[in-house]
Amino acid sequence: MFNYILKRLFYGFLVLLGVVTVVFLLFNVLPGDPARMMLGQRADSASVAAINHDLGRDKSLGVQYLNYLNDLSPISIHNSENENSFWYLNSNKYTSYVSILSFGNKMIVFKPPYLRRSYQNSRPVTEILFEAFPKTALLAIVAITIALVIGLVVGVFSALYKDTWFDKLAMVLSVMGMSLPSFFAAILFAWLFAFVLAPYTGLSMFGSLYTVDDFGRGEYINLKNLILPAVVLGIRPLAIVVELTRSSLLDVLSQDYIRTAKAKGLNKKSVLMKHAMRNALNPVVTAISGWLASLMAGAVFVEYVFDWKGVGVAIVDALNKYDFPVVMGAVMFISVILVLINILVDILYAYLDPRIRLY
Repeated sequence: MFNYILKRLFYGFLVLLGVVTVVFLLFNVLPGDPARMMLGQRADSASVAAINHDLGRDKSLGVQYLNYLNDLSPISIHNSENENSFWYLNSNKYTSYVSILSFGNKMIVFKPPYLRRSYQNSRPVTEILFEAFPKTALLAIVAITIALVIGLVVGVFSALYKDTWFDKLAMVLSVMGMSLPSFFAAILFAWLFAFVLAPYTGLSMFGSLYTVDDFGRGEYINLKNLILPAVVLGIRPLAIVVELTRSSLLDVLSQDYIRTAKAKGLNKKSVLMKHAMRNALNPVVTAISGWLASLMAGAVFVEYVFDWKGVGVAIVDALNKYDFPVVMGAVMFISVILVLINILVDILYAYLDPRIRLY
């Protein structure tokens, strides 16, 4: 089991290294001058040169790449004395670190990953992402909860009443839910429930988790703004859960041990809850674990349409302003979440099924 975990961690590291390389090369070949973005178009050449030196853009692409890896790595090497060195341990950049080893003017330190600073407001990218991520996480968790609860109920009834009007309607709606793009569903739901039916629903087309009080008493949490984006984001996983629950439960109900349980005189509810559902939920758990990671990463369109100020809105705003460090940091942040969740799911599979450890 230990070797299996090490292997999965190594594969995850290789994936992240590939993502870092692609992201760095992609955003360093795009047009645009960060110094001009930070100083304005009327900045003098000396100021522009100073900013480019501080960002390391006067170095070769290979040196910039190594420095980017050094910044992202929790264990990094720096120059502790020469302030003009490209590898200088600048306390303004690396606000917290622990020295591990020193040799000469070099120092190996343990620190949080440094994702650079925004070109637009010079705020640390980590601060921007940590401010936006809890809202995206809340949206994703509520969406997957809606999908799981409703999907399980509908899927169970579809399996129990196979080929009835309810089953056929559920299958039609689930196919429509899987094929409906998130951005179109967001626009459609916003128009229908927050514009056409606004007098009856009381919902707003736009709004984040925090709303500014009209009487100047500061911000307050407005959970009503969570309803529409969470429902829209949960449509596709809801359709998947319905399909998986129905097909898995139908397969389990046809097994011999279910017929044996019925023959022993157990009532229908006991057979369903104590025997069938426990085995039928395995593929559903698999799908939900993957969808939770995907929802945290893929809420960009939904957040932008509803102006839910999470990571998705931060990414779109950064792209509009060519604020590359924010976009690069967000991509890396999302990649780490996806890789970690996949590693945890792989470990859980290996714990539940020892046969998987052989691969």
